[in-house]
Amino acid sequence: MQTRGSAQPSTAGHRQRLRERFLAAGLDGFHDYEVIELLLTLGMPRRDCKAAAKAVMARFGSLPAVFEASPRELCEVDGVGTRNLLGLKLVKAAADRYLAARVLQTVPLSNSQDLFDYLYHTLRDRKREEFRVLFLDAKNRLLAARTLFEGTLTSSSVYPREVVRAALDHHAAALLFAHNHPSGDPDPSPEDVAITRRLVLVCRAMGLTVHDHIIIGANRYYSFADQGIMRRLDEELRGLL
Repeated sequence: MQTRGSAQPSTAGHRQRLRERFLAAGLDGFHDYEVIELLLTLGMPRRDCKAAAKAVMARFGSLPAVFEASPRELCEVDGVGTRNLLGLKLVKAAADRYLAARVLQTVPLSNSQDLFDYLYHTLRDRKREEFRVLFLDAKNRLLAARTLFEGTLTSSSVYPREVVRAALDHHAAALLFAHNHPSGDPDPSPEDVAITRRLVLVCRAMGLTVHDHIIIGANRYYSFADQGIMRRLDEELRGLL
């Protein structure tokens, strides 16, 4: 006899099979909607979430886009409510914390893959530009990472005095800059080059080294250091100070 509020046997069996598959082999072989379905069930373990998971994927198109969606946007999808948002928002927050901790345990300049994984994961699907500063000590160990500025869809206002103030607050000796291009194209705009030049000039005057400015796009990034721009800026500014 089925009790009121309990899961249907077929639904319960389906959820159990999803969990067993994950515990046995991780997410290998999972469709993206099945990942969403499993996460939705964390908040509503007695409800069939398959249709809602497919609707979420149809609305947002990709797992990263789902994880970056706001609670309001997610709740606009049939079958998604405040109760079963838990899994979707928790997994993104946990992943952000894990990657940040992993980067904090490394030396970014010698372990660039962890750094780029962290930046790409946290910035790639933002709908507005965010300017992030990574604060390093004298041995290039990461002290902290902070988003200092948020802009429009096409640009952000970056104030060198705020960057320097934050660097002093963190007792940083060197900095890495990063921001995203919501368009997906990581190539720098003339404004990006001008901002970088101004930041390098101000930071150099304060005894702070700027190692790089990285722009995150869709599945790729642009490194000012890799392109030789940081070296050229350093040479250009050397005679001014």
